[in-house]
Amino acid sequence: MSDDFSNHADHDFRPPVVRRSRTSECAAVIAEVWTLLDGECTTETRDKLRHHLEECPTCLRQYGVEERVKRLIATKCSGDKVPDALRQRLRIQISRTTILRG
Repeated sequence: MSDDFSNHADHDFRPPVVRRSRTSECAAVIAEVWTLLDGECTTETRDKLRHHLEECPTCLRQYGVEERVKRLIATKCSGDKVPDALRQRLRIQISRTTILRG
């Protein structure tokens, strides 16, 4: 059996996809993803992030993961209400901490 596949027309050979390595630009984009998701970045930053995401499938995939995590948290935690007793204990503890440090 020959290892030469060039003579086999029925093989649909595609070269492996070369994954883009994380550059400093990619790291900066991933670090800013939450500001984009939360709508907390400037218009200029938003445009830069979106442009990078359009050009970089690796970062776009990571953005999608972060977006799903945010939705999951919102879905799972949206109905929870802090019990009044806990809320009162937290207020007391915060005021004690503020007085001690103040």
